[in-house]
Amino acid sequence: MGAHELEVLDTAEAVYTRGAEVLAEAAKQAVAERGRAELAVSGGSDPWPMFSQLEDLFGDWDKTEIFQVDERVAPAGDDQRNLTHLIESLSIGAQGSIRPMPVTDEDLDAAAARYAELLPERLDIAHLGIGPDGHTASLVPGDPVLEVTDRRVAVTSGEYQGVRRMTLTYPEIESVRSLLWVVTGESKVDALKKLIAQDPSTPSGRVQPGGDSLILADRAASPQG
Repeated sequence: MGAHELEVLDTAEAVYTRGAEVLAEAAKQAVAERGRAELAVSGGSDPWPMFSQLEDLFGDWDKTEIFQVDERVAPAGDDQRNLTHLIESLSIGAQGSIRPMPVTDEDLDAAAARYAELLPERLDIAHLGIGPDGHTASLVPGDPVLEVTDRRVAVTSGEYQGVRRMTLTYPEIESVRSLLWVVTGESKVDALKKLIAQDPSTPSGRVQPGGDSLILADRAASPQG
C-alpha cells in the first residue's frame, strides 16, 4: 500500500483549479488507454467549483461514467443531496454520465448491493474530502460502516449530521487507481495532519491507497502553514 503525496497551493481557488486539471488528466488518460473513463466524486461544498471547471478541460462525456463516493439518504432534489449540487455544477451533456446512488429506495442495503454491481472492476480516479473530525466519504467516526470489508458499497447504521449515508467502503476506495484529496480551510489542519501520517485514529487516516494518492491542500489547511 502506498503513501500520500501532498501539494500545497496558496488559495482554495487554486486548489479547485488544480483539482479540475488532475481529474481531467486522469479521465483523458483512461479514455486513451481503456476507451472509457470511470470516476467517482464526493460531496461537500469544495468540489462544486472544481466540477464546474472540469468541463473546460474534458469533454468525452459519452465515454465517461461519474459514480458517487457517497450520498445522504434524502429525497430527490433535496439540498442535502450531493447529487443535487453535482447536477448544478455540470452541463446537460455531462449530467448524462452521472450514476446516482439509489438512496430513495426503501431497502437501502439491497440498493447498495445493486449500486456495487454497477461499479467497474477498478475506478480510474476518486475524489475525496475530509471533515474536521477526519471522516472521508461517509466513513464516519464510530459507525460500524468503518468495519465493512465484504462489500464495495454500504450504508451507515446511524445518522451522521442528521441523516444516514450510503458510501463506498475502504476496500473499494483503496482499489482505485488514483485518489484525489481536496482539502481546504483551517478547520482541517489536524485532520489533514493525521491523513498524511496515515494515523488510524481518524477514518481518513485509515485509508491505505492501492494506487496513487494526491492531496491538494490550501495553505490554510496545511500543517506546514
